[in-house]
Amino acid sequence: MFIKDKFINKKPIISFEIFPPKKTGSIKKIYKTIEELAVLTPDYISVTYGAGGSEHDKTTEIASIIKNKYNIESLAHLTCINSNKKDIYNTLNNLENENIENILALKGDIHPDYKLKKDFNHASDLIEYIKENFNFCIGSAVYPEGHLEALNKSMDLFYTQEKINKGTDFLISQLFFKNKIFYEYQEKLKNRNIKVPLQAGIMPVVNKKQVEKIVSLCGTYMPEKFIKVMNKYENNKEALLDAGVTYACDQIIDLLSSDVDGIHLYVMNNPITARKIVERIKNILKYLGENNG
Repeated sequence: MFIKDKFINKKPIISFEIFPPKKTGSIKKIYKTIEELAVLTPDYISVTYGAGGSEHDKTTEIASIIKNKYNIESLAHLTCINSNKKDIYNTLNNLENENIENILALKGDIHPDYKLKKDFNHASDLIEYIKENFNFCIGSAVYPEGHLEALNKSMDLFYTQEKINKGTDFLISQLFFKNKIFYEYQEKLKNRNIKVPLQAGIMPVVNKKQVEKIVSLCGTYMPEKFIKVMNKYENNKEALLDAGVTYACDQIIDLLSSDVDGIHLYVMNNPITARKIVERIKNILKYLGENNG
């Protein structure tokens, strides 16, 4: 099923994001993670493309297990900056053969070990190629605070519009820790008459160093309240987990109360975090499901 159709039939959408293990021997661990996440009945689970696209074979394998073993829609990430058209065609063909119907189309990071092949310079180029050659539902990433590579926020919005024009069916936001930032971004999209569904990306804090690394890569603003939580409980794993889940749930409840299209949880392969959050908001989701149709 195309994910874009889920937004028509149900609101809000709840999804999780996981990543392929970097060590071959850890592949069994991700199977257990998927099994625990599947019990929570998300609308779909997305699988990242690995560092620099080096884990793309695992992405296809994991996405296939999610779809074909657990009957949950999977969203396979696909980056293009390190690939030529032949590479992309082969990957898309493999995904199609595995019954994968949804792709998150991304430019990706330049991999130091790969020579740039110049067939795809932007995510919009990849989206156009997919739409011309295959029948996939396409998601795109958006950046409420602006992409670090964009000259400014206006140019970032221009590139988002380009992705929409080329065939993007729905959007997933980069993580943010202040909802006002997301709401302001929503308004900017509305002003550009962009009407495709937009999911809010939320990352629960369970590891201070991990979050700080990710924030350094994407430039996400950390509110004083958020920093206080990390600093206060960073040396106690259980306390930080509880505090991080509570902070994330506060964000999510506010977003759901504002009729957001969906929540995309960056669970970092941690099913415990996902379970705690879903348990906390299950009655809210039930109420919204019954009233939104």
